[in-house]
Amino acid sequence: MKLHHLPIVLALCILATMFALALFAPYITHYKPEDIDLLGKFLPMSFEHLLGTDHLGRDNFARLIYGARISLSCVFLTLVLIVGVGGVVGSVAGFVGGRFDQILMRVCDLFFAMPTIVLSLFLVGLLGTGLTNIIIAIALTHWAWYARIVRSIVLSLKNKEYVLVSKMCGASGVENFKKNMLKPILAQCVIVATLDIGHVMLHIAGLSFLGLGVKSPTPEWGIMISDAKDFIFTYPELIYYPGAALFLCVMSFNIIGDYLRDKLDSGKVMENAAFKH
Repeated sequence: MKLHHLPIVLALCILATMFALALFAPYITHYKPEDIDLLGKFLPMSFEHLLGTDHLGRDNFARLIYGARISLSCVFLTLVLIVGVGGVVGSVAGFVGGRFDQILMRVCDLFFAMPTIVLSLFLVGLLGTGLTNIIIAIALTHWAWYARIVRSIVLSLKNKEYVLVSKMCGASGVENFKKNMLKPILAQCVIVATLDIGHVMLHIAGLSFLGLGVKSPTPEWGIMISDAKDFIFTYPELIYYPGAALFLCVMSFNIIGDYLRDKLDSGKVMENAAFKH
């Protein structure tokens, strides 16, 4: 194995382990993440409790791997909404053009005008707290960037010779889009979304830390850090575990995103699409 492949291999191994732990959590540990045992609080690492227990006697390892389910599933659900909304808006704006395109892009400018975390807090204030509302709020604050990316790809391709020839041959707008534009759009969205996973994950964890998302005793990495902040000087390991899980996931997704950006460069994808025609 070449040395420059080592980071991507390590990132894939870390993520595979995280997904396996999350998927098979009920079979890996017999403890429930919400089980409270006040007589067994702050227990150290042992064979019975691999990562010890927290201030309520809950098993840290169980909460960590069950929390991975919520953290990872929420991130991917959020990104599906972001890419879906941004992709549709960007495609329509690029295809239709004219005044309609200008209106949609001015709407995008409104979302670009404020930092995403501030806008998310504002939307959560309007929608109310809770995991569902956090997902909606984050999706509403991030879709504009994807809309701009998709629009730029559509604009760069719609006047290409092979697209115009396909249109002259009787292909409908939908057929032309699916045949000539969908692949480079998906490739670029995959790259950006992979690089965005870490940001969205931290965003969700941060809002949960502030008490706006997942509520205790539900296991989630952000709420685990929030629960442990009062014991940072006496039992700092309670913060280390979810913090390390977040760090490893964000780092791994960023490494994979960089790798995909190099391998699935949008310019190369568009060139390959043009070559086939």
